[in-house]
Amino acid sequence: MSTAPTPTRPMRADARRNYDRLLGEARTSFAAQGTDASLEDIARRAGVGIGTLYRHFPNRQALMNAVFQEALTSLLARSHELARSDKPCTALVEWLGAIVTHAGAYRGLAQALMSAPGDATSALTSCHVPLRQAGDRLLTRAQSSGSVRADVSIDDLLQLTNAIALAAEQTPADPDLADRLLRLTLRGLRADPVPSARPGD
Repeated sequence: MSTAPTPTRPMRADARRNYDRLLGEARTSFAAQGTDASLEDIARRAGVGIGTLYRHFPNRQALMNAVFQEALTSLLARSHELARSDKPCTALVEWLGAIVTHAGAYRGLAQALMSAPGDATSALTSCHVPLRQAGDRLLTRAQSSGSVRADVSIDDLLQLTNAIALAAEQTPADPDLADRLLRLTLRGLRADPVPSARPGD
């Protein structure tokens, strides 16, 4: 018996229209209400039944993953640009700031992204893995330049950026909070300067 995977058939035109409408309504609902917006309402506004939504997106995380693919593509493209920077530490800091902005774009996204690394079955893993790889490349360059501590890991940095986005989400009255917290955090990334020799040492 053949074990070759069955090729994915292209989506029919009507199925593609339903998919696109669902994605558009989900993007609007997540932005307005957060990632816990009603899936039934999303399906209704897209003009389809909830069964159609689940045929395209088997669970909420799968729908979230599809909504965030555009932002993910942008973040990955930016990481490639920054990887050519002659200031590796500045490049890493700028990219982490973009992650905070992304995670704060939809209420509930930061919390979901924080839990994704520990859940291999999560649909959001397909967002987390390429972000982790892109960030690790930028971190490695910054560490190789001697500007970032060697004991810093990309997993810690991503959890910190998501935590900052979550804190900002919980404090909407302070729009500058995320930037302040990020700057405070990044001070701890820098490698300690080599102490200069004192006379008589």
